[in-house]
Amino acid sequence: MNLFDLSGKVAIVTGSSRGIGRAIAELFAEAGARVVISARNQPPCDEVVEAIRAKGGEAIAVTARISDKAQLENLVAKTREQWGRIDIMVCNAAINPHYGSIADLTDQVFERMMTNNVLSNLWLAQMVGPEMRERKEGSIIFIISIGGMKASTVIGMYGVTKAADYALCRNLAAEWGPDGVRVNCIAPGLVVTDFARALYENPERRAAREAATPLRRLGQPEDIAGAALLLASRAGAFITGQTIVVDGGTMIV
Repeated sequence: MNLFDLSGKVAIVTGSSRGIGRAIAELFAEAGARVVISARNQPPCDEVVEAIRAKGGEAIAVTARISDKAQLENLVAKTREQWGRIDIMVCNAAINPHYGSIADLTDQVFERMMTNNVLSNLWLAQMVGPEMRERKEGSIIFIISIGGMKASTVIGMYGVTKAADYALCRNLAAEWGPDGVRVNCIAPGLVVTDFARALYENPERRAAREAATPLRRLGQPEDIAGAALLLASRAGAFITGQTIVVDGGTMIV
């Protein structure tokens, strides 16, 4: 038995036109899943679909802004139209427009970040949860951050949203566990993506971060994809309500 086989499964991955989301989608496709690529803009999504199909995988693209509930409803509806079901929901897309002190945070930015990073995850879980509960099987994965587990004077508000996602995960896991639906989080450390560029583009800052990391390097998108495959597959069938930290050991020192 291949515990990591996703053959016959359908997965939606938000924010999958690049970075961590793309790596997860591509690995899922390699494992046999039919994958829905979703981000705000069509051309980058189409590019990922073409790359997956070139390797023999199955994928479609459906654009959506995670702050728009109607667009997320369309994402779910289009997936069901194409493949009839949703087995895996990866909530990866997020925003971080505020760097610096929380004392300087405006109400508007607070509400925008909570909507994009927390409420959108609840919406998507509510949309896909009923069919998973009816089938007594399903996996929902929130990509959060170690920023949700410790303080930061630079990305504090981002951490607040990710801590909320962790709490949302635990509560959904408790509610839906009796119906066979697993809900988990992955908390990456600093990963080399466009999203996190501001945190590592300074060579001195990057060197200091690498030196403070037991594995002495920054993360790559593929590092996060491996953990996602575990949680999406039979290999993770007895894991729910948990957060897997993938940070090269940063949190242990």
